[in-house]
Amino acid sequence: MQLVDIGANLTHESFAPDLAEVIAQARQASVAHIMLTGTDLASSRAALDLAARHPDYFRTTVGFHPHIAGEVSAEDLLAAAKLAREQYVVAVGETGLDYNRNFSPKAEQIRVFERHLELAAELNKPVFLHQRDAHADFLPILKAHRAGLPGGVVHCFTDTRAALDDYLALDMHIGITGWICDERRGLDLQETVQAIPLDRLLIETDAPYLLPRTIRPKPKTRRNEPRYLPAVLDKIAECRQQSVTELAAATTANASKLFNLTLNSSP
Repeated sequence: MQLVDIGANLTHESFAPDLAEVIAQARQASVAHIMLTGTDLASSRAALDLAARHPDYFRTTVGFHPHIAGEVSAEDLLAAAKLAREQYVVAVGETGLDYNRNFSPKAEQIRVFERHLELAAELNKPVFLHQRDAHADFLPILKAHRAGLPGGVVHCFTDTRAALDDYLALDMHIGITGWICDERRGLDLQETVQAIPLDRLLIETDAPYLLPRTIRPKPKTRRNEPRYLPAVLDKIAECRQQSVTELAAATTANASKLFNLTLNSSP
């Protein structure tokens, strides 16, 4: 069995002391490939550097999280556009809208989001999308740019069935994280995940965030890691009443196709 973690923030400072061990344990857990998420210039550059050192195992995204959109200058966008042309970069993002906390003004979030979509179309690379409490604004923007995009994923999906249907109508992929393993917050997602077509489903950890609450024995720390990706897969299999093997094969094939990944024969 091979798995692809389509979203992990391994450039986060919490991984600095033991990154080599984290990578080794991910491989042992059948995680055959990891996509590193760029959320600003620093993390995008660090991810690209890590991918260059482990080209068999990592690919990256380049982008600006909506939380920091208000700080993103025209020069920053130009620098990101240059980075996004590098060979190990397979998607543009993380980008989108987040009205849950509004760390950046809505107008600034929209400005930066639209520039990401334009860049993705220019480079013919898929988009890695973030949307929280912003569907009403997010959808028409994405719809207006969709024809120029080769595809994309709505990462860490936690929204409603209606929102899911809207994204599927735009032929988007859907990324599911450990949120689905949460017996408090994840109940709606446990229902909604059953409606995702098998060829549109992707899995991710969003490490170091969203540690699956179903892991036993309980980890000593709350830091999530790619090695816990099978816990996400297991819960999805339970909710959909499908075999883990079938879901593993499908999600890996979906990731490989969308992001043009080449996997080793063994993790």
